[in-house]
Amino acid sequence: MRITILTHVDEEGSKAYDAVVPQVARALKAGGHNPSILGVHDDLGRLVSGLKRRKPDLVFHLLECFGDELIGDVQVAGVLDLLKLPYTGGGPAELSLRTDKALAKKVLAYDEIRVPDFAVFDRDGFETGGNLRMPLFVKPLKADASLGIDGKRSLVHDADALMTRVAAIRKSFDGAALAEEYIEGREFYVGVLGNGEPIAFPPIEMDFGGLPDGLPRVLDGKAKWAEDSPEYRGTRPVLAELPDDLRARLQEVSLAAYRALKVRDYGRVDLRLTDAGDIYVIEVNASCYLESSGEFAAAAAAAGIDYETLINRIADLAAERFRR
Repeated sequence: MRITILTHVDEEGSKAYDAVVPQVARALKAGGHNPSILGVHDDLGRLVSGLKRRKPDLVFHLLECFGDELIGDVQVAGVLDLLKLPYTGGGPAELSLRTDKALAKKVLAYDEIRVPDFAVFDRDGFETGGNLRMPLFVKPLKADASLGIDGKRSLVHDADALMTRVAAIRKSFDGAALAEEYIEGREFYVGVLGNGEPIAFPPIEMDFGGLPDGLPRVLDGKAKWAEDSPEYRGTRPVLAELPDDLRARLQEVSLAAYRALKVRDYGRVDLRLTDAGDIYVIEVNASCYLESSGEFAAAAAAAGIDYETLINRIADLAAERFRR
């Protein structure tokens, strides 16, 4: 197939792509495809003309934002639909459902999948989803990649700290804040691949053992991106060592959440396991990050699927779905 890898760049014409882009391109080329890369910032004309010029059989949709719009993948998926181009990952409806964390929690709760109780604070007031108990974890309602999450400030223990953090989120992200009950326990990531009969990979556990005392056991923005920080150095993903029955439970819950939110082709489910054995779904990441050393690729490798095979399987899944 002719496959266009669609990605975001900081300015039009730049070829300073995220590390995952050349990795995906090499994997597709090794799989016998003809990949090209189209990087756009916020120029809709460039996006449309670039796709029309390339005439791809499939678009590998890696564009997560469009200009300053953090959820630009939703709008871009709509453009791809209007252009009648097959592409990987969810459509506008599926991505919107995943992006609104409160709406996603409601859908999961309807399917009797356990989620933390929460409240949404927007400019018109607030909405509750359950009986909130301190401490609470506060983050942007619509943002990925741990944006707006600071372990020290995001975990609040009283009403004053809650409203201070909500105000900070509103100011920084010009949108609503989500406050959810903080679930103390182990943190797991379960990758899922497929459509009609998706499979769940072995769980990856986040090891917080290296965090300094006093820091909450969460993967905040520093732990993800600030390589010189104690948070980054003190956390690491590891293949979880679990009894078979617990591993099966985590995978079962992840598959149920994946299906409930209509995730297409591939995604990752983030979970917390309490000391009492209760499993909570924290987030469902459709079209999750595909970097070759990341959690999703590591989980696939543990399932016997190497990186090249993984990327080509995602492309095949999307192509098969559009053919149907």
